Amino acid sequence: MTISKGDKLPDVTLVKATADGPQKVQSGEYFKGKKVALFSVPGAFTPTCSAKHLPGFVGKADELKAKGVDEIVATAVNDAFVMGAWNKASGSDDITMLADGNGDFAEALGLTMDGSGFGMGKRGQRWSAIVDDGVVTELNVEEPGDFKVSSAEHMLGQL
Repeated sequence: MTISKGDKLPDVTLVKATADGPQKVQSGEYFKGKKVALFSVPGAFTPTCSAKHLPGFVGKADELKAKGVDEIVATAVNDAFVMGAWNKASGSDDITMLADGNGDFAEALGLTMDGSGFGMGKRGQRWSAIVDDGVVTELNVEEPGDFKVSSAEHMLGQL
């Protein structure tokens, strides 16, 4: 079952990419007490994700924070080392990278996709959400191959 507006995020282990190396976090605790602009991509360093999705959140970080967002978080079914390298190459200190290496978060959200045709295996779909104190207040899931509703620009209109 796919997560919906009004649902609480599932509590699973994610791995935060930090300057000191990977740090395990529990999603239930991590998202508690703050408003988060959360977005997910099928994979770090993939074309749309690197050319449009992440740069959009980097470029709109100040505007998102001015509208009450405490933190901007990116997630993907990649390991913390890849997520950290992606943030270093294309991101900024305004973006927190939470690795979903085994796809447990994507699975618990009901937002997986089969990227086997591209040699990527099971991945998370492209989506974004506004999460307030662990509860999804807005959810924007893309149709396969699209990049419209999960963008930072779209999210700004929801705040």
